[in-house]
Amino acid sequence: MKPRTRVLEFFTFCLALLFLAPVVLIFLTAFKPESEIIHFESILPQRWTLDNFRTVMGNAEEIPIARWFFNSFLISGSVTFLVLAVSSLSAYALARLSPPGKRWYFPFLIATMMVPGQILLVPVYLILNALGWLDTPLALIVPAGAGAFGVFLLHQFFIDLPKEIEESAAMDGASSLQIFWYIALPMARPALSTLGIFTFIGSWNDFLAPLVFLDSLDRYTLPVGIALFQTSYASDYGLTFAVSVFCTLPVVIVFLIFQKQIIRGMSHSGLKE
Repeated sequence: MKPRTRVLEFFTFCLALLFLAPVVLIFLTAFKPESEIIHFESILPQRWTLDNFRTVMGNAEEIPIARWFFNSFLISGSVTFLVLAVSSLSAYALARLSPPGKRWYFPFLIATMMVPGQILLVPVYLILNALGWLDTPLALIVPAGAGAFGVFLLHQFFIDLPKEIEESAAMDGASSLQIFWYIALPMARPALSTLGIFTFIGSWNDFLAPLVFLDSLDRYTLPVGIALFQTSYASDYGLTFAVSVFCTLPVVIVFLIFQKQIIRGMSHSGLKE
């Protein structure tokens, strides 16, 4: 092994530890009593305790953790399904069909990715208020389906698919929709998996949109639920870290299970270069 390779691997390892450290600290701190959290002496708990988790799980009226978890799963799953459906249809149309003004659609979509999402909060809020969707899951599900990133990711994949297969199917009498459903979509599974994982994780971790569009305690998602333990006058750090474990664990599990699909999808989607 070359010395340069060893140095690069060591640097990568140190960088991975740097990014992993906050996650490990969350899990370890959740098992500490409040006194150890406030008066920090060591990373590892000196007295391991489950009191923080018992309080979170045993106080459903004030801390509806199960409801928050269900809301997060429902919203994230629905957003993922909607993004995959809308983005795949749009990306295939831009890559293979010839709609009027096609050459302007894709650059315009890419330009919308440069707009900060915070700028759209007020107009989206007004639209949702007019539709009567505020404080409902639809307020978080429907607007999220109009993202440009998914179209860009899948477009780069569809445009590199061999046209010969689709042309053969068209000669056999297959329609554009049939070609998309039976040929293009199965071949795009790596890119679809990558987009689905990124979308699910992004929706699961979203804090700003649920905070703005939701009002009821039982309709909050986990990231907003965590913020309830931090007020202007007091902070319950033990409960905050305990709920953070419930919020972080599903994302970690999803990544560990689908990490190969993420790498494979990125390497086949045109983003590698």
